[in-house]
Amino acid sequence: MNSLQLTVIVLISLFPLLYAAFHERKSIAFGYLRYVVLVLTSALFLAPFAWLLCSAFKGRSVLMEYTFLPPMRLWSPAAINLGSFRTLFAGENSPGGTVYFWQYIVNSVFLASTATVVQMFFSSMGGYALAVYRFRGRGFLLGFMLSSMTIPGMILLAPVYGLIYRIGWMDSYLALIVPGACSAFGMFLFRQAIMDIPSSLIEAARIDGCNEFRIYYHVIMPLVRPLTSVFCLVTFLGTWNGFLGPQIFIKSQAKLTLPVVLSQYVGLYMQDYGVFLAGTLLAILPPAILFFALQKEFVSGLTRGAVKG
Repeated sequence: MNSLQLTVIVLISLFPLLYAAFHERKSIAFGYLRYVVLVLTSALFLAPFAWLLCSAFKGRSVLMEYTFLPPMRLWSPAAINLGSFRTLFAGENSPGGTVYFWQYIVNSVFLASTATVVQMFFSSMGGYALAVYRFRGRGFLLGFMLSSMTIPGMILLAPVYGLIYRIGWMDSYLALIVPGACSAFGMFLFRQAIMDIPSSLIEAARIDGCNEFRIYYHVIMPLVRPLTSVFCLVTFLGTWNGFLGPQIFIKSQAKLTLPVVLSQYVGLYMQDYGVFLAGTLLAILPPAILFFALQKEFVSGLTRGAVKG
């Protein structure tokens, strides 16, 4: 029995002792049990991230020998080092020349950021139009838009590939950004949020002389800011983790994104698995930073409309 298992047993065993000691105040024992369950559950979910962090800094000699880090008495430059990161950033040869890992990071950041901004702009404008204007065919357009969300993306892959090939966008980020520039899900999401805004506010802005774009940008968008943060985070994560599109449309090694490159590293560094783990650790940092930066708005956007008053 290792120390971790012993700690868990001791923490759980304290509950019946507290229950017996505070028999008249059972809330103390159950409060302790609640905190123990929360701590153990959090540790269970955080354990993979802790393992990834430790494995990225372990040397090849101890990578598979210890679950996390070796005992401190065994720490040495051979056991704990930056060798995986040095190998990762050393660069690799390709038909177009030497490509460095930081280029893949820049590619993913550029693609995810650009796709997020473009989708947010067009989806919010489309949602604004569907929520504010009344025009012929509006109901049919909304129904068609919602029904298109039920079509699997794999079905459209062949015609989209043929179109991209004919217009000459192969090996270009346009092939990944333009087809998804306006999201049906995003338009519906923004429409529902904008419909909760009183129409009198929009009419007041028109009376004050605002044109439609100024109403959209200066009046509507600040009011749906929490929802915008949620949509941007979801879109950024979806694009950042996208694998199939870059794998099909991008041919140059220097233009590949992190998910595609990391899948190549699984076979390339099979004998030096720490390099793949170091790359994975770096790949999860930008989404994590974005999530913590938008955490307050993200929670506010998720709970919006939960309480009416």
